Amino acid sequence: MNRLQQLFRDKKDICSVYFTAGYPELDDTMPVLQALENGGADLVELGMPFSDPLADGPTIQASSEQALEYGMSIKKLFEQIKDMRQTISMPVVLMGYFNPVFKYGVREFIAKCQEVGVDGLILPDLPFDEYREQYQQLFEEAGIANIFLITPQTSNERIKLIDANSKSFIYVVSSASVTGAKKEVEQKQIDYFNRVNDLGLKAPRLIGFGISNRSTFETACQHASGAIIGSAFVKLLGEYGADVGKIKKFIKSIKPED
Repeated sequence: MNRLQQLFRDKKDICSVYFTAGYPELDDTMPVLQALENGGADLVELGMPFSDPLADGPTIQASSEQALEYGMSIKKLFEQIKDMRQTISMPVVLMGYFNPVFKYGVREFIAKCQEVGVDGLILPDLPFDEYREQYQQLFEEAGIANIFLITPQTSNERIKLIDANSKSFIYVVSSASVTGAKKEVEQKQIDYFNRVNDLGLKAPRLIGFGISNRSTFETACQHASGAIIGSAFVKLLGEYGADVGKIKKFIKSIKPED
C-alpha cells in the first residue's frame, strides 16, 4: 500500500494544500513543504510552474510567472526535493502541465519521481485516452499514481471510466472556471457533488477550485474525502513568505484539530 492509499484508508476530512514550487522565493520549496507537514496538512500538491497555465486563476498564474522568472524548472525542482523523504512523511504529488514533462522526457520524469519519493501526478491536459494507450504501464510499473480530474461537464459514463482507472483519488473540480478562492459553495455545485456520489465510485475524491476557508472546506468534506486549498494558500505565501508560524496558523484556520 502506497502513501496515498494509506492516507485515504486512515483519514477523513483530508486537507490537501497546493503551492507553486519556487515561490515566493526560488529556494522556498522545501521550507514550505516542511512547514505544511509540521502544520498538519495531510497531502501536498506541488505545482510545476508553466508559462501557459490554462486552468489557473490570477493568483496561481502570478506565482508561476514569478517562480519561472527566478529560474524554476523541473530539473531544479527535482534537485530541491531529492532528499525530501528524510523529513517529509505525508504524500506529495506534482501538479502541472504535460508539455514540460514531455520535453523533460516522460520515462525520465517518471523515474525521477520514483527516485525522490513523489507519490502521484496531476496533469490536467494529458488526455485520458493518450495516458491509457501510451503511459499507463510506465506509471504503474513505477508505482506513480496518475490523478484524473472531473468537472461538472464530465458525463456519468466518463466518470465511471475514470474511476475504473484510478489508483488513488479523483480530483473533483468544483466548477467550470479557473482556480480561485471563493467564500461559499453554491447549490449547483452541491447538486454536482451529489450526482458524483450517487454513482457509487470506488475511488475516494477530493474537491478543489474555490476552497478557501473552514466553511468551504467543511462543506466539501460533507461530499467527499476532503478538499484542496490552492489560491488562498498561495496568496498567503505572497504576503508573508515561507513564514512557518503563518503557515501553521493558516492550516489550523482551515482544518479542525485531529
